[in-house]
Amino acid sequence: MTDGVLPDSQITAMIDGGQITASAPVTPGQVQPASLDLRLGSVAYRVRASFLAGPGRTVADRLARFKMHRMDLNGGAVLEKGCVYVVPLMEGLALPAGVSAAANAKSSTGRVDCLTRVITDHGVEFDRIPEGYAGPLYAEICPRSFSVLVEPGLALNQIRFRRGQAVLSDAELAARHADTPLVDGQAVISDGLGFSVDLTPGTGGLVGYRAKPHTGVIDMTRVGAHDPAQFWETVRGDDGMIILDPGAFYILVSREAVTIPPDCAAEMSPYLAMVGEFRVHYAGFFDPGFGHGVPARGVLEVRCHEAPFVLEHGQVVGRLVYERMAALPDRLYGGDIASNYQGQGLKLSKHFRA
Repeated sequence: MTDGVLPDSQITAMIDGGQITASAPVTPGQVQPASLDLRLGSVAYRVRASFLAGPGRTVADRLARFKMHRMDLNGGAVLEKGCVYVVPLMEGLALPAGVSAAANAKSSTGRVDCLTRVITDHGVEFDRIPEGYAGPLYAEICPRSFSVLVEPGLALNQIRFRRGQAVLSDAELAARHADTPLVDGQAVISDGLGFSVDLTPGTGGLVGYRAKPHTGVIDMTRVGAHDPAQFWETVRGDDGMIILDPGAFYILVSREAVTIPPDCAAEMSPYLAMVGEFRVHYAGFFDPGFGHGVPARGVLEVRCHEAPFVLEHGQVVGRLVYERMAALPDRLYGGDIASNYQGQGLKLSKHFRA
């Protein structure tokens, strides 16, 4: 069988074959072109600290030691800013030999600065599941900027399956870009496709948003229900730079419009700390078809760390790692499915009014 990221049809076959298990039937809307949305179960455990199960141990073993209290999510419950929770997911896995998995936060989750990672029994890494794993999945959730309301069935994470390794080399990326541009403009290719930050002032000088420090709760189950002004300060600039404050969370946008061809998927690679006092990480996968025929820029979730840092227009802040699909998906992002961020520019999560 062909190596690469498994498309929607093969994900559906894994569900039908029992390689993806679920405590409630998987819905068609969970299956994306190259990933599967993972749903929260009905309970959450407040824990003292983040953890990995480690070799020979289960997450249940770790919960017995570190849990502080158990919460019922039925009817909705608030996960408090700055606290760590572990939630059993409705989905589990019985991966066959040769198929591994990687998880990531969904775009809407990352844009409200809600750190969420998948952990497994015997796991030694966040968000990475080795081939042959059989067992439950859990979401570790730590809201950073806002307290959030969640309920069973809500999808904060997604998971992608791959057979073998099919990362495109820099030479392959360069050839693809020469044939069909992957970005509008010059491609910066080094261990993936580089992207830079856009600090060109928009309407009223707007270049981004900064999370307010003291706000109400974001109801993660509601779309378009929240007033941005209650949660975000606008960041304005007119000289091509901003100064990032330590500990603050920003929503910015890439200068480049990005294209993911139908036969590829991509993942944002975290920014390296050696290049500055901040971190950029787009919390989510880029599915086949993102930006394909409809220019779409990457939204950047930026957090400054130890010291104030000057971020300048056009500064390279991260890279996209492209992988081949094992087969073409039946549906593309932004095509036959409801895709919140196709054709996007600078945009907050779907929970906020436009």
